[in-house]
Amino acid sequence: MIRVSGIRAALDTDFSDLVALCEKKLRISRDKLISVKLAKKSVDARKKSDVHFIISLDIEAKNEEKILKMLKNASKYVPEEYIVPTVKNCEKRPVIVGFGPAGMFASLVLSMAGAKPIVLERGSDVDRRCRAVEDFQNGGKLNPECNVQFGEGGAGTFSDGKLTTGIKDSRIGWILHRLVEFGAPEEILYLAKPHIGTDKLRGVVKALRERVISLGGEIRFNSKFCGFESENGILSSVSYTRDGEKFTLHTDSLILATGHSARDTFELLYNEKISLSQKSFSLGVRAEHLRTDIDRAMYGNYAGHPALKAADYKLAVHLTNGRTLYTFCMCPGGHVVAASSEEGRLAVNGMSCFARDAENSNSALLVNVGPEDYGSDHPLAGMYFQRHLEEKAFKAGGSDYSAPVAVLGDFINGRVSDKFGKVRPSYRPAVKFAAPEEYLPDFVCQSLKDGIKEMGKKIEGFDDSDTLLTGIESRSSSPVRIDRSENLQSVSLEGLFPCGEGAGYAGGIVSAAVDGMKCAEAVCRRMEGI
Repeated sequence: MIRVSGIRAALDTDFSDLVALCEKKLRISRDKLISVKLAKKSVDARKKSDVHFIISLDIEAKNEEKILKMLKNASKYVPEEYIVPTVKNCEKRPVIVGFGPAGMFASLVLSMAGAKPIVLERGSDVDRRCRAVEDFQNGGKLNPECNVQFGEGGAGTFSDGKLTTGIKDSRIGWILHRLVEFGAPEEILYLAKPHIGTDKLRGVVKALRERVISLGGEIRFNSKFCGFESENGILSSVSYTRDGEKFTLHTDSLILATGHSARDTFELLYNEKISLSQKSFSLGVRAEHLRTDIDRAMYGNYAGHPALKAADYKLAVHLTNGRTLYTFCMCPGGHVVAASSEEGRLAVNGMSCFARDAENSNSALLVNVGPEDYGSDHPLAGMYFQRHLEEKAFKAGGSDYSAPVAVLGDFINGRVSDKFGKVRPSYRPAVKFAAPEEYLPDFVCQSLKDGIKEMGKKIEGFDDSDTLLTGIESRSSSPVRIDRSENLQSVSLEGLFPCGEGAGYAGGIVSAAVDGMKCAEAVCRRMEGI
C-alpha cells in the first residue's frame, strides 16, 4: 500500500469518487488502481483568499514501485495492527472504577481478552444521566453522584467529543475504528481534527457498554468506590456502596479510572497512604463569540461554504509575567455547560453537538498554575485550591449555580457589566454579572486581560468588546497525580493501577482511552504471571 500526502483539493471536490480523484490529481490510470481510501483531510485556511483542503490517500495499485518513483509525496504504508491480549487464568475478575474513556476502553480490552471485568460507576447509565443533567440545567437540584462529571461515558460525554491528541500510539487507530463500529461518524477515521459531538457520543457509549456485557463483562451503575483491603502490600478486595448498602469484591487487580473530579477518591487514597503528588493544571474562563464571527475570521469570504464546518482555533500567548494564556477544548457552535459536581461549588465546561450549529462558539481561556501557587506542599493542595476558587465562583454567581459572567470590554476597563452586547450567554440554568476578580486570582485576571489583546492580533475580533466571559473553568486537568511505576501499578500497592486523566496520565478522550488500554494490558500480563 502507498500513502500519498499533501494533495491539494478544492472545497467543491467530489470525494465520493476517489478513483477519479486519483486519475485527475495523481495521473494514475483507473486500470492500475485496486483500491483508494481517504486517509486524512484537513482545511488549509492560512490564506483567507484561498481556503482549500489538504488530503492524503491510501492506495493499493499494480506496480506500486513505479508509482513511488513517480510521486515525490508518496511512501510505503503498512497499517498498524493492534492485537488484543488473551487471558486464560480468570480466577479473580479484575475491577475497574469509572466508566469514562479510560475505564470504557480498559473494560473493552479486558472483556475481549476473556477476563470478564466488573466495572463500578458511581453515576447512572447515560439515559438517566442525561435526565439528571437536564434537570439541573433547568434549575433543579444538583446530584453530586450523577452530573456532567460523573456517569456513563465520563466528562467526555458532555463535551465536544474531540478526538485530537498530542500523543502518538499504535492503539489510536484501533480506538477510532471501535468508535465507528459503535456508531461514531466514519469521518473520524480521516479528519485531521475529528470529533463525535455529545449527541452522538451518547449512543456510542451505550453500544460499547453492550459489547462489554456481551463478552462477559459487568457494569454496575450507581456504585460508588469506597475503599479497599490489602494483604502484605497486595490488593485483596475492593468495596463499594449502592443504595446505602456496602458490598465487597475479592480481587487482586483494580484499574482506578475515576476522572479528575473524583475528589473524595483522592482523599480516600491519601488517608490510605497511597503515594500522591502535586500536579500543575490551569484556570480561567469560557470565552464566547458569535459562531458566524469566528467563521468569518478564520475563513474570510469562504465562511458559510457548505463544505466547511464551523471554524475552530487553537491559540497560545506567552506573557511578560511568565504565564501562558491558551485556548483549550474549543467548541465551535456549542454551549457553555454547568459542570459542577460538588454542592456549593461552581464549575463550567464547553460542549458541542455533532452539527456544531449553535449560535455561539466557545473555548476555555486558561492560565497555567502550579505547586508554587498552591501555598502548601500537601499532595492535595492543588485540589483544595480548585475547591476554594469554585466556592468563590459559586458565591459570585449568587449561590444558586448561576454562573458569573462579564463582558470583555467591561472587564478590560475595570467595570462590572450590567448588559450584554451582541453575544448572549448559552449557560444554563442562569447567569449573573460579576467581575472575574471576585473568583479568580489577580495573576489570572491580569493574564486574561493581557493575553486576550494578543490573541486579538492573531484572530480578528477575538478581543471584541462584546466577547462574553463565563467562569469558572477549573477542571481542565487533574491537580493530583497518583504515583505509579513502570509496570503501571501504584508505587504503594501492588494490584492498584492508577489510570487515565484523573490519575494524571492523560489529557483528553483519546489519550485516556490509550492509557486505559495500557492498564488493561498490564492487568492481563499480571493475571498470566508475565
